[in-house]
Amino acid sequence: MDRPSARPSRAPVYVILFGFAVAITLVLVALRGFSAPAPTIERAGTPDAPRDVTVILRDYLFQPTPLGLVPTETVRFTILNGGLEPHEFVLGDEAVQRAWAQADAAATPPIPFATAPPASVAPDVGGLRVLVRSGEQATVEYRVPSAGELQLVCHLPGHVEQGMIGRIEWRRVGE
Repeated sequence: MDRPSARPSRAPVYVILFGFAVAITLVLVALRGFSAPAPTIERAGTPDAPRDVTVILRDYLFQPTPLGLVPTETVRFTILNGGLEPHEFVLGDEAVQRAWAQADAAATPPIPFATAPPASVAPDVGGLRVLVRSGEQATVEYRVPSAGELQLVCHLPGHVEQGMIGRIEWRRVGE
């Protein structure tokens, strides 16, 4: 007597599909970056006692964003490159950003594997620019201007197009 063939269970297929959906969701959340609420600024930095601010450069974002700064304070930035690419931390107004964008474009080699000359701008441009290679860090002090619009950008070729633009938020002590 022939027995009817048993139909295979679809449960393993559903478990695998569910696992893929969870994995894809976690990857998408990680790619967007986690944005925690901005910490309260307890005191503004002074030239004698700068406020410590750590910024992590990743492929292709700044953390934290927004970056909270108090007008006229002095901050000591510790800039860590946690990405696989070199990145730059350019903090300044539109004129500073334009100058560094042009300098980086001019220093980009026209052919692959050519050695790029170092990018530089005129000393009176102002702002702050720190170039940090993968896995390295730099520490620098900066006097925040009293007003105006500050921007945070990485102008290395292709990085702006990948979205490496940070936000600056003007803050007051206690908020």
